Amino acid sequence: MIDRSLSTSSIKRIFSTIRAVFNLTIQEQGLGCSNAFANTYLPSDERRLLIALISDTGMRLSEALGLVWDDVMLAHEYPHIDLKPHPWRRLKTQSSKRLIPLVGASMEAVKVMHRQCDNSFLFKSYASEDGCNGNSCSATLNKWLKQHVSDAVIHSFRHSFRYRLRNAGVQSEMIDQLGGWSKLSVGQGYGRGYGLATLTDGMFHLAE
Repeated sequence: MIDRSLSTSSIKRIFSTIRAVFNLTIQEQGLGCSNAFANTYLPSDERRLLIALISDTGMRLSEALGLVWDDVMLAHEYPHIDLKPHPWRRLKTQSSKRLIPLVGASMEAVKVMHRQCDNSFLFKSYASEDGCNGNSCSATLNKWLKQHVSDAVIHSFRHSFRYRLRNAGVQSEMIDQLGGWSKLSVGQGYGRGYGLATLTDGMFHLAE
């Protein structure tokens, strides 16, 4: 069912029916066995998908958690995230409002989530119109990361994003624009910044 791109919610509904059929059969036939489908593990991979999204976009955790599907432009010539403030999640600075091309791991993560989406929020476990539970999410992700990468925390991916782009030769002004870092000089404040096509070209260094 996963290979057929069914959403997690659809798979859970199907397994719920299967469990009910087996429970009825066991009861009606007086069988002395347990239901083999009673505790079937159905992976949602939400933590790994969130980390993948952050790793190749440089977003802050709160920025990613507050995303809704209206912010994601998958059908665009240059697939990207239109990061903007929402009532349930403000942005840290004026520079935080930006367009972020989707490439590499972030693009793959968004594709998987889009196939499984059953909610307007990308991460419904941690975000709703009432707000984003960033502290709880951060603690969960850091605990999970510690089991696999002992010296990394979720914020490490944002730092790594900057280092990777810099090491690939991407100009510092473009890096600042992609990551939503405040402009360091008056000169950087002139103009509208890099266009989406140029940003996408720069971001492809992350996927190489």
